[in-house]
Amino acid sequence: MSLRYLHTMVRVKDLEKTMRFFELLGLREINRMDNEQGRFSLIFMAAPGQEDCAVELTHNWDGDEGLPSDSRHFGHLAYEVDDIYALCQHLMDNGVTINRPPRDGHMAFVRSPDNISVELLQKGKPLSPQEPWASMENTGHW
Repeated sequence: MSLRYLHTMVRVKDLEKTMRFFELLGLREINRMDNEQGRFSLIFMAAPGQEDCAVELTHNWDGDEGLPSDSRHFGHLAYEVDDIYALCQHLMDNGVTINRPPRDGHMAFVRSPDNISVELLQKGKPLSPQEPWASMENTGHW
C-alpha cells in the first residue's frame, strides 16, 4: 500500500498578508480555486521546483466564527492513497475513528491521537460507492 504526501492546509484570516508572507519565503501561487457558493478560496503555494509540496491557504470569505477552535488555524495534512476503502478499513481495524467516511469513494478524514486532522484522497478517479462507507455517518468533526 503506497502513500504520497499532497499538502498541508492552514486557515488564514487575511489572505493578502498571508500570501505576501509566503512569497517572502520564496513560495509562489501554483493553483487557486475560488468557490462562490461556499464563499471560500483555496490557494496553493509552493517553492519553485517543489510544486508537489504545497501549502494550501484556505480563506473563508465571511471569517472563521463557528469553526472548531482547537486547531489554531491549522487545517489538515492530505495524502493520496491507492485504495481509500482498504486504507480506511485498515485504520478502523486498528481502532482509528473514521470521522468523515469515504462515502463518495474519493475523500475521507481521520484524526491522529494528537487531534491532527488528516485528509485521505483516492488516487485517480473515485471508487464506486460501496458499503459500509456509502451509508456511514460522520463522527465528530474533522
